Amino acid sequence: MSVTTLADQPSAVSADQLLHEIANDWRPKSSPEESPQPPQAVRKMKLAYLTTEYPKASHTFVRRELKALESRGHDIVRVSVRRCDAVVDPADVQEAAKTINLLGESRRELLGSFLKVLFTRPRNFARAARKTLALWQCSNRGLIPHVAYLVEACKLFLKLQQQNVEHVHVHFGKNAADVALLVKCLGGPSYSMAIHGPGEFDAPVGYALGPKVEGCTFAAAISHYGAAQLRRWVPLNHWHKLHVIRCTINDDFLSQYQPQTVDTNQFVCIGRLTPQKGQLLLVEAVAQLVAQGVDVKLVLAGDGDIRDIIEQRISELGITNNVQITGWIGEADVRRHLLESRAMVLPSFAEGLPVAIMEAMALGRTVISTCITGIPELLKHKENGWMITAGCVEDIAAAMKEALNTPLAELNNMAKAGHDRVRQQHLAETEAAKLEALLLQEHS
Repeated sequence: MSVTTLADQPSAVSADQLLHEIANDWRPKSSPEESPQPPQAVRKMKLAYLTTEYPKASHTFVRRELKALESRGHDIVRVSVRRCDAVVDPADVQEAAKTINLLGESRRELLGSFLKVLFTRPRNFARAARKTLALWQCSNRGLIPHVAYLVEACKLFLKLQQQNVEHVHVHFGKNAADVALLVKCLGGPSYSMAIHGPGEFDAPVGYALGPKVEGCTFAAAISHYGAAQLRRWVPLNHWHKLHVIRCTINDDFLSQYQPQTVDTNQFVCIGRLTPQKGQLLLVEAVAQLVAQGVDVKLVLAGDGDIRDIIEQRISELGITNNVQITGWIGEADVRRHLLESRAMVLPSFAEGLPVAIMEAMALGRTVISTCITGIPELLKHKENGWMITAGCVEDIAAAMKEALNTPLAELNNMAKAGHDRVRQQHLAETEAAKLEALLLQEHS
């Protein structure tokens, strides 16, 4: 689905006229005496970016999108529901210092915000409380978490009012989107959502995807697959709100494209160590190759809840000399491991569309991954990598063996095709421009 930019509008109205003073029912810190800016004045937006955890090692795409919008002149307030402790990359450390953490406040401050909104905006508070109950009734997360979302919404409402924020953009459709919806009920700014999956699609009713899209100005899916899933749960009269805006990479990856010159036997898997990423099957595949006499190395770049289980399984399989786990690493180390590897392998059972695949292709490395969700929109079998069946150890091993036996010249041809596809579909500046067009269109 394409997004119409301001330049594509059929009307004869100029872009400057379209970007006039944002008309919004919620005008924080303004008075009736204030005169609106003249139509010819282009005013950039004051936005808030809201996520459950920011910055986070596995969510660098949020930072890239945010920074791309800032480079276009917009003022962005970073808000995270809770603090993320696993911050390694220097760029994320800088972002953490700029981020408001709603649960970083003391309980007294949270309670104070709750009471202030309750007594100063009783009607809006009642509306938000009714919406909280409605969200709880369709959820399996219990009433207490939803009351917590209302408390967080009261705190965020006051923060946004203090900073004159005009619109909230939420990444992911889970609890942060609940907070944004409740802020709107309290009389706060409008909101939009970026839906990634697969978590939201695992429980679309419990996460109230339909009501959240109904309440937002627009919803951006990261793939056509994601947009199709949203259409399953969103009423037909709200389908016009659904758009595709892809996750991105910066030119710093694309500019470091390097054809392979070393006939390495190393593979790398980048991502959280979690059951759905399939790393346990990946180490089984490595063990199969080793048993066949294949000399192969694997780097698991990341950390997560099942690291101990994976390490135990590596030991049981007798492949400790073949597999390395790095723990959390920054972007520089991610690039290094990719460039040192023959291919990236990601045998996931569920995904949105992994940024790690984009990064690997941008640098000039082929990819082995599963034929699920949005992945086939980027990865093409035998064109820029290998598609495998999810959950099949034999498929993983066979694709890795084929990659090891593929001559470097052929690998580089496949890698160049992947690099070109990423540049076409996932450039930060291009996707940020699409997002900006939607924001300005909704607030013109």
